[in-house]
Amino acid sequence: MIKSTFITLGLCLFTSMNISAQKNIQLKETITKLMSRTEGDFGLAFKNLDNGDTIFINAHEYFHAASTMKTPVMLEVFNQEKQAKFKVTDSILVKNEFESIVDKSRFSLSIIDDSDDILYKKIGQKMTIQELTYEMMTISSNLATNILIDKVGAENVMKLLTSLNIKENIVLRGVEDQKAFEAGLNNKTTPYGLLQVFEHIARTQAPNSLMMNILLDQKFNEIIPAQLPKSVKVAHKTGSITGVQHDSGIVFLPDGRKYVLILLSKNLKSADEGVKTLAQISKLIYDYIN
Repeated sequence: MIKSTFITLGLCLFTSMNISAQKNIQLKETITKLMSRTEGDFGLAFKNLDNGDTIFINAHEYFHAASTMKTPVMLEVFNQEKQAKFKVTDSILVKNEFESIVDKSRFSLSIIDDSDDILYKKIGQKMTIQELTYEMMTISSNLATNILIDKVGAENVMKLLTSLNIKENIVLRGVEDQKAFEAGLNNKTTPYGLLQVFEHIARTQAPNSLMMNILLDQKFNEIIPAQLPKSVKVAHKTGSITGVQHDSGIVFLPDGRKYVLILLSKNLKSADEGVKTLAQISKLIYDYIN
């Protein structure tokens, strides 16, 4: 009788696991077909942080990081505060002059190419590191990013990632270093690389921590959160340049479950179509979870 009960339970568990695996395969096929209908190249990494379920599509392919590199920079900002190198409440000068990593020649950022026009009015004044980090992450300020990279050092961002065993993220420089761009010295990432970054954040940061609150206050919400219910919270960072649309973050469901979703793209013929496709994929993932 006991043996029969164990056999029945085992069969039920096997059947449940088999159904779950089939749904996972079906979803991956659906997403792949959706990607194929949009001109461009896509990558995806998904992980359910409660049961370990994953979906990977081109997960180890490199993409231009665009502004997703700002998340590792934020990690290093808080890491250096933890090391007592400074406090995030410390003030630093707002400047607009930086050195190219190619030859140390000077360059400045243009307000026309930045999503943050307010910070340029504060050049020559001081702002706290926390305020600059908030600007860098929530409105993707390029000027704030370069100021912070000058402060913490791109090489230290890489050292931190290595110490955390987070791979496939290459942060070489700040933004709009044209000489570096022309030399092919670009920040790069993969879906799997960013998955590691956000899984680390999800597992080490409290839901009400400063870092998490900054991510939750993201102002660009056209991709991962776009088609999700308002009750779902998303702590995320986007990125976009010509032909590129990215979103990466942690999705918090009302019942306490959470998952990491990374959506990257390149070679897009239409940015709008790329964004629409990625938002639809996010909704498919949400429906799958629920």
